[in-house]
Amino acid sequence: MDNIKVVDLYKSSNGEKTSKFIENTRSSLLVDKDLKKVEVDFEWLDLMEKTIPYIDNILRNPNRFIVNEEEVVKVELARRVTAESIRHLSSHTNYIQDINKDGEVKPSKILNINKEESYDTYENRVIYTLIQNMINFLELKKSSLLTSSSLRDIKKLEYHAKSKVGLEQVSLELNMTSSLIDKKEPDGESPIEERIKKLDDNIKMLTCSEVYKNLKRINVAKVIPPVKKTNVILKNTNFQYAMVLWNYLQDHVADTSKTIKENKKYEDNGILKEYVDNTFLLNYLAISTLNEEVPFNEKQEVIEELTDNLIQKIVELNSELPLSVLKDKIGEKIAITKYRKEASLYEIQKVFSDHIKLYLDKIEGINI
Repeated sequence: MDNIKVVDLYKSSNGEKTSKFIENTRSSLLVDKDLKKVEVDFEWLDLMEKTIPYIDNILRNPNRFIVNEEEVVKVELARRVTAESIRHLSSHTNYIQDINKDGEVKPSKILNINKEESYDTYENRVIYTLIQNMINFLELKKSSLLTSSSLRDIKKLEYHAKSKVGLEQVSLELNMTSSLIDKKEPDGESPIEERIKKLDDNIKMLTCSEVYKNLKRINVAKVIPPVKKTNVILKNTNFQYAMVLWNYLQDHVADTSKTIKENKKYEDNGILKEYVDNTFLLNYLAISTLNEEVPFNEKQEVIEELTDNLIQKIVELNSELPLSVLKDKIGEKIAITKYRKEASLYEIQKVFSDHIKLYLDKIEGINI
């Protein structure tokens, strides 16, 4: 709005009358403010959803190594005799039970070696610890879950004012309420509760992997930060994504949701009251116009202003036309409009004239 009419009203007001009104104004302004703002950050949810597939890739192709489990057992319990078993027996002759005449050795006990794959590598323990951290972090979020950010901002004003201009008593009572209630849902196709439930299910699927169950069974120690930068962790793409989540969980242990509350009632005597006092004056100036008549010259000014605005719009809409052509077109339209008005009047007059003539013709031959 380029020009607020009440500003023009104030500028054209009687200065002395306005000063008297302001001088005699007595007012009070009560303010009631109720604010609650909740900001919920769901970056953790987006990051976990994004990282789950990379962790799954690591568990499907884990690091492993061969572990030799050596055990001296009775010959009949030995599963497999290897070169290591023979060398062990040659250095432990006390396990030889008998040697026959052909030189065959019959041991009572022998070294048995079991070769097993082990997942107890540093990289696997990092992923095992990361999954544990995800479970704990998710449980923390579920225990105090806020599904969306929200804003409730309610402001109330109660204003009472009186003033006097000469013998004229003026008063105003104003009750005003401003309410802003907004609930912002987080980004995502599904509601937040569904996304969290799906994430929980996906993490449980990770715990059902062979690697995770194996490390849990042998009760491996968790990795304590900082993580060692091994070649696998540095160069493997899956581990690079996993480390982004690892660092995030380490830096956001506490709840990141923010809540701002403000609830107070008070009597305002500052700039706000000054603003409302000014509106009291403007309301008085507005109601004072009921006692004024618009002079003829002002009406004429209004007509001229409307005409000027109309011509300006015509020129703006036809800015590509030369001025001479535009003048001819405007003149032609004015002539057509005027002709239509005169033609309509002529047709009405002609109808009346024809009917009157017909009536006179009928009564001309009647003799009374």
